[in-house]
Amino acid sequence: MGTTVTIGTRGSKLALWQANWVKDQLEKRHPGIHVVLEIIKTKGDKILDVPLAKVGGKGLFVKEIEEALLDGRIDIAVHSMKDMPAEIPTGLCIGAVPERETPTDVLISREGLRLQDMGSSPRIGTSSLRRGAQLLHIRPDVQIVPLRGNLDTRLRKLFDENLDAIVLAAAGVKRLGLAGRITEYLPPDVMLPAVGQGALCIEIRIADPVITPLLGALNHAATRSAVLAERAFLARLEGGCQVPIAGHATLAGDRLSMTGLVADLQGQVMVRETLEGPAEQAETIGLELAGKLLERGARTILDSLQTELHS
Repeated sequence: MGTTVTIGTRGSKLALWQANWVKDQLEKRHPGIHVVLEIIKTKGDKILDVPLAKVGGKGLFVKEIEEALLDGRIDIAVHSMKDMPAEIPTGLCIGAVPERETPTDVLISREGLRLQDMGSSPRIGTSSLRRGAQLLHIRPDVQIVPLRGNLDTRLRKLFDENLDAIVLAAAGVKRLGLAGRITEYLPPDVMLPAVGQGALCIEIRIADPVITPLLGALNHAATRSAVLAERAFLARLEGGCQVPIAGHATLAGDRLSMTGLVADLQGQVMVRETLEGPAEQAETIGLELAGKLLERGARTILDSLQTELHS
């Protein structure tokens, strides 16, 4: 083909790992193409001293890359799926969702202690309201310390800021070859993951005649179904990084099960529900699950959070 394909990506180690993985997969499956990376700095990369919830939440790590995709500077955008807002700009679509890496969160402890074995009032670093709320629900004595930056920066701050532990997504830690640093995997019944966590989003222009056919082999049907359910759930709740929302779907054969959660910032009030149904109805399951949470009190939590965060 002799085609050059440009992938847009952020410049962090993890983002580059993800973009290079997609590059390698494309070149392996389509020997005639040449894939190059275009590093794009996003607003989320520039603002490092303010919690995401205070500066816009979801979208901060994708907007500039999506703009480059829309104006033709790049052909493919590679994102972490959990960074994707529920709404995708007109003219763009999710072209492929590769097989998911481990979706759970992990605890990395300075002294190698598990969460339940730490002494009183441990200082745990995270800027995720979702993680913070669930930590406080398990252990109300935890002191949540805001933690921004890429994975290397967060690992360094574990020692530089005298933290007892930090909580990170297992997927990023494993992709960068740092699984040996993990103290404890936090199962979904303890720490329900973020929507899309562990999955990649390969975003393209709708009906791109060159790029669309290249991506077919990279799509993993089960992961895509799970992610579609989770994203429909998020869209119904109109949520982002500004509120503690978690959602995780799994497939067993042709059945999809999804658990969703909405909590207040202190982890004192938590609404959690699970719904199961046929995998082909993934988005419907996500929407219905969100509806059940709203009926059980999530709407009150979400409304009060919006007031609290913008006061």
